[in-house]
Amino acid sequence: MQFLKVLGHEHLVRDTTTGAILNNSKTEYDEYLARQRKHAGQEAEISQHGEDINNIKNELQDIKSLLLQILKKD
Repeated sequence: MQFLKVLGHEHLVRDTTTGAILNNSKTEYDEYLARQRKHAGQEAEISQHGEDINNIKNELQDIKSLLLQILKKD
């Protein structure tokens, strides 16, 4: 594979085989990975909050059912 530097862009090169422009900056790649990990963590947290809300809904429904049973016995 051969690469040509892109004029005016220090970390960009062009793959002469495919014509694709690639970023060869290790720092920018590491920053990208950090953003991806942070985003994945946020998605997992949101998913967990959704599960927690559903559990609370179910527990409230159980409490409501029990209260209705108590009221019917009186």
